[in-house]
Amino acid sequence: MHTLVFLSTRQVLQCQSAACQALPLLPRELFPLLFKVAFMDKKTVVLRELVHTWPFPLLSFQQLLQECAHCSRALLQERPSTESMQAVILGLTARLHTPETEAGTQPLCRKHALRVLDMTGLLDDGVEQDPGTMSMWDCTAAVARTCIAQQQGRTAEPGLAPVPVEVRVDLRVNRASYAFLREALRSSAGSPLRLCCRDLRAEDLPMRNTVALLQLLDAGCLRRVDLRFNNLGLRGLSVIIPHVARFQHLASLRLHYVHGDSRQPSVDGEDNFRYFLAQMGRFTCLRELSMGSSLLSGRLDQLLSTLQSPLESLELAFCALLPEDLRFLARSPHAVHLKKLDLSGNDLSGSQLEPFQGLLQAAAATLLHLELTECQLADTQLLATLPVLTRCASLRYLGLYGNPLSMAGLKELLRDSVAQAELRTVVHPFPVDCYEGLPWPPPASVLLEASINEEKFARVEAELHQLLLASGRAHVLWTTDIYGRLAADYFSL
Repeated sequence: MHTLVFLSTRQVLQCQSAACQALPLLPRELFPLLFKVAFMDKKTVVLRELVHTWPFPLLSFQQLLQECAHCSRALLQERPSTESMQAVILGLTARLHTPETEAGTQPLCRKHALRVLDMTGLLDDGVEQDPGTMSMWDCTAAVARTCIAQQQGRTAEPGLAPVPVEVRVDLRVNRASYAFLREALRSSAGSPLRLCCRDLRAEDLPMRNTVALLQLLDAGCLRRVDLRFNNLGLRGLSVIIPHVARFQHLASLRLHYVHGDSRQPSVDGEDNFRYFLAQMGRFTCLRELSMGSSLLSGRLDQLLSTLQSPLESLELAFCALLPEDLRFLARSPHAVHLKKLDLSGNDLSGSQLEPFQGLLQAAAATLLHLELTECQLADTQLLATLPVLTRCASLRYLGLYGNPLSMAGLKELLRDSVAQAELRTVVHPFPVDCYEGLPWPPPASVLLEASINEEKFARVEAELHQLLLASGRAHVLWTTDIYGRLAADYFSL
């Protein structure tokens, strides 16, 4: 239900020309709600003028487009409309083309107030949706074009002295977009529109290009570097990592395919691994580390011991972890700070089960998100782990997809999870009861690819739903949709 203030604001914006004329007369405390309503209802003329005359130093999408006391709709969880985003950029352009000498003549001197436009946090699920919406990349490209055009226009009109504005964005770059973004960042260095990257995600980018981009980024703004989609190996990473390590405020580092196998060492590999570890020791603010698909057997202690501060998010999917790796992690300072842990693809069914349970025990007080996809956990291992798993009282998300669990095991998990009042989502596998002629123990590939009996699974879903209703937890989502429930971002926990 909307508040009376929200409804009144929506009514004021019905006539956009009149609303624009009224903006100088309205209390500036109304501007945040005016922005949200204009953005939501695509009142582009008003939205452009709001940005043009914004009366505060900061205009933040994350603050203005979230669920609020006046409107429960969280626009950050939706792909933004192209019309609204273009209106914001046009308003920014209008500001940049106004000399500072003219800004003070505006009503209440509002025009000179804006110093930071924060456009980070936009939904970017990678799925093609309504063509009337704008992806994170489209938004970044539009801002980058504005940056380049502003620098070119400034050269043509040297008499103007625009009020400088820092624009914070999340950059997603690949081979096709590299040259364009590099030009935008270079233009930004001498422009009143300063492009500031918060999160950098590079995909299939040559090593030299990745280094060139890192050298152009502001060390004080960057909080995450995501290089998971680049097969760098230790040799390539040893070239890139010193350029990443200069970002002293970096909180999240995501890397894949880092191979440091103690069982088959090579001279070059060992040298590169030691150099990588030395560079990791330079980070002072790192809180999230993702090392998926990296061969870390017996070497987790070397990696984690180099870090200066405890991690709060650790992703070790498909890392071939050994029992001694899990034991070290359980005893390390990291365990008691972990909010998110991903051990997917590591076999936890044999000698790893006991040290895994010890790790859960150590992390029980803080753990919010636990991902155990394809860990070879059958009913026996799950039931043995339930006593310690249910001690994770703050757990919100549990991922068990791709494990050979039966309906009986799932029902036992559902009953015991009553103690976890914060639990909101469980991604479970199709029960082994729903397959025909399943080999035992079933490989993960069989569970992921074999067909199931739809009629049997429909009965399973109905029974799980009834159990949730009977326990008063209809709000808890039990689903097999692993793709619709992507892992929560560390910064949103």
